[in-house]
Amino acid sequence: MNVVSLYGPVQGDLSLVEAALNSIRNTDFPALAEMLGHVLDTGGKRMRPALALLAGHYRDYNLEQLVPLAASVELLHTATLVHDDVIDMAATRRGRPTANSVYDNAASVMLGDFMFAHAADLVAQTGNVRVIRLFARTLMRMATGELDQDVSAFDWSRGVRDYLRRIGGKTASLVATACEGGAIISGAPEEWIQALRDYGQNLGMAFQIKDDMLDFTGDEERLGKPVGSDLMQGTLTLPSLLLMETSPRDNPIKTFFQARRGSKLKLELAVRAVLESGSIARSREVAERYAAQARATLDGLPANETTRTLTGVIDYVLERES
Repeated sequence: MNVVSLYGPVQGDLSLVEAALNSIRNTDFPALAEMLGHVLDTGGKRMRPALALLAGHYRDYNLEQLVPLAASVELLHTATLVHDDVIDMAATRRGRPTANSVYDNAASVMLGDFMFAHAADLVAQTGNVRVIRLFARTLMRMATGELDQDVSAFDWSRGVRDYLRRIGGKTASLVATACEGGAIISGAPEEWIQALRDYGQNLGMAFQIKDDMLDFTGDEERLGKPVGSDLMQGTLTLPSLLLMETSPRDNPIKTFFQARRGSKLKLELAVRAVLESGSIARSREVAERYAAQARATLDGLPANETTRTLTGVIDYVLERES
């Protein structure tokens, strides 16, 4: 799909979201403004804010409320990435130096905190108590998922069910909230709100599984991070978990984990084992099942350009290479 037209009827309105995001740089503290510019100028696809606008396109398309919601969702997402990079000691993200590698960890943590606070301020501008509570619950789910990932680092006893629960909170919950929040603000009927929330949850699951596949199969330059980054951080994702299910004893992932960030050779052996095991194809099947569930939720929505665009986003998520 042509990324320029990926978001159909709301593509042009994403500039309003960008303006809202850029406005937070208007601070009297030059160092903070510089740091905000660094993390916001990432060139991402802005999928989450676009979904909030698309979900709000079904009824009353009120940009005065939808733009702050969309911007808050993207800011919340970006803040979690800043904190993730501190936790993971990551040097690059999307091919650019991370905030913690340019500044220091303490400053990066406070930068993430500032962004969380500003995201809360933006969502409060919607004036919708239901959406504000949804935002707060989602932040708690995301934090729980991130904490679960952190405390289970290098723990090879975790299974697929643990993984699906973790990404359901850490990643998919925010995609679901973007869709549900947009639908609520538009005044959509409850059955549409639920359908769009389910769409976002399933899309988010497919998105994260595809992301975890790319960690093994992607091009390092296009990904902007080293292949095998998840294993380097001690994080088991679906491809590696599926390998460990089929080869629980003679397993190079376990060998690498036992060494706690072992040698580069041990990491390369673990990555190669995943690639040669068929785990990537099996992971693709799981992602496609979530994508099929996302498509099914759209059956109860009007057959219009917005619904066709949401269907196209599913195709993009499955086929993207970065």
